[in-house]
Amino acid sequence: MTMSTIEFNNLVYTASKSLKYPALKFTHNQADANDLIQDTILKALKNKTKFKKGTNIKAWLYIIMKNTFISNYHKVEKRNSLVDPIDEEYQLTAPTTITFNEGSSNITMDEINKAINSLDKTFREPFMMHFSGYKYEEIAEKLRIPMGTVKNRIHVARKTLMTALKDYKL
Repeated sequence: MTMSTIEFNNLVYTASKSLKYPALKFTHNQADANDLIQDTILKALKNKTKFKKGTNIKAWLYIIMKNTFISNYHKVEKRNSLVDPIDEEYQLTAPTTITFNEGSSNITMDEINKAINSLDKTFREPFMMHFSGYKYEEIAEKLRIPMGTVKNRIHVARKTLMTALKDYKL
């Protein structure tokens, strides 16, 4: 026995209220959570024929939401992933948005600067030189160390910064 469209829509609407907490847990952002819920409801409504009467609607919606989040996450990661042409081992992630003149930006920049300043000088110096645009060869020459050591120190600095700033990962 099939379910009427009105009955299905009411069921989805009622059950969608249970998605708020998991959506927030996935996205860590109220606006993104609302977008994720909206995308989930839209997909559910488009796929009404795949829903079997008697199935747990909350679980069905949760699976749709989880798959939507994962798909969107992979799209963003793929779009924002850059490969360092010098050494393909290093993956850089470009920010998805740029914020200007917001309090959260200042806090984030303070945290980034603190993390960079907390690096040991042996790692901070080559990292900042590379960040400023110096090539590996130039850094090696200027610091009078082998190029392999330069690459290693920049790699260690990146790993340390990624760990220190993991709360700010996009």
